[in-house]
Amino acid sequence: MIIRKRLAAGACALLAALAAGLLPAGTAAADEPAAQQPPKVELVLDVSGSMRARDIDGRSRMAAAKQAFNEVLDAVPDEVLLGIRTLGADYPGEDRERGCKDTRQLYPVGPLDRTEAKAAVATLAPTGWTPIGPALLGAAKDLEGGDATRRIVLITDGEDTCAPLDPCEVAREIAAKGIHLVIDTLGLVPDAKTRAQLRCIADATGGTYTSVQHTDELSGRVSQLVERAADPVVTPVATEGAARCADAPELTPGLWTDREKFGEHRWYRVDVLPGQELRASVSVAADRAVARDYGVLLRAVTVHGREIVRGSEAGDGRTDLISTGLRYPRAEAEDTDGAEPAAEVVCLQVSNSFAAAPGVKTEPGLPVELTVDVVEAPDDAADAASFGLGRGWWLLGLLVLTGFAAGLVWGWVSRWRIAVWRTN
Repeated sequence: MIIRKRLAAGACALLAALAAGLLPAGTAAADEPAAQQPPKVELVLDVSGSMRARDIDGRSRMAAAKQAFNEVLDAVPDEVLLGIRTLGADYPGEDRERGCKDTRQLYPVGPLDRTEAKAAVATLAPTGWTPIGPALLGAAKDLEGGDATRRIVLITDGEDTCAPLDPCEVAREIAAKGIHLVIDTLGLVPDAKTRAQLRCIADATGGTYTSVQHTDELSGRVSQLVERAADPVVTPVATEGAARCADAPELTPGLWTDREKFGEHRWYRVDVLPGQELRASVSVAADRAVARDYGVLLRAVTVHGREIVRGSEAGDGRTDLISTGLRYPRAEAEDTDGAEPAAEVVCLQVSNSFAAAPGVKTEPGLPVELTVDVVEAPDDAADAASFGLGRGWWLLGLLVLTGFAAGLVWGWVSRWRIAVWRTN
């Protein structure tokens, strides 16, 4: 019995070693440097009276927000300093002056004590006004100090009720200070006016706007934004794609924005030197009502039209953003007697299959965000090419080889057991 256990353990160890040896080394760890200072995030939650409405999965907006907060708090990365601020949580009366000052920091920005933060959120109940502008000013002050990346995530179900302090102007003032602070906004079941205001706030600081209809959408999006806080804040650069590669603008590593008509194809160019790897991703925002069944395609092709690699994503329901990406490692060039290696022109095609819902304007086009990076390729670029996104061949090969090894080991064990049985 002991011998059988040892054989089984040996077989498992052999398979584990085989699998580890076949996995690409690049999957072990990223080479990106760690941030010098911990990123800071403040979640700003609307606790106004309208959060009592029961239209999110049959529950109140407040209940959905609390559940989402608990899930987000469980998933906050250890390196993120997080705080929570409320608006409309304390004053239930009709005095406008008092109602428009109703914002406070519920949990200070710093290392997260999950139990304490959850307990603070649990005490909240829908109460008062919607002073978004004052809350944004307060949150910006909460995040002051240091050179770390800073992010405000605003979650609300209505537009500001404390004009003339326009929250969009407040966001522009914050952006004008150049303090690298991004404001992302999430609208709970928003109407057209709320959607426009929240989009304006986000656009002013280079943030994102998302419409939320369900609890899982809220928790997933907030978690994504909190994790993104650890990334450096990059200011996107406007560009204009062309109808064909020959006329396309040349893009360098960075974040680029464009607008694309419904069902349009746009082209961009990137130079890739021997031994380099092109990494690109694209997001198309559905900033208005769209028809069901849609997708986005990102292709890398040569100037002669030969496809190198592609990435695609599709959906058939409500969304505000759909993204896909690709990787293309270029092999090292042969020795050219010291001559400068020639760059390969890679043409990137961005296409979408969105269609406007009946009665929806098609102009201007849909917002497009294109991320381009060119890095040193893995040691063996030829092998790395087979590990491109979406290809799946390396996993298939791994499974085949692992199954083959498992069969050999199991056959050997079975033969040994039969031999032992016959001798007994």
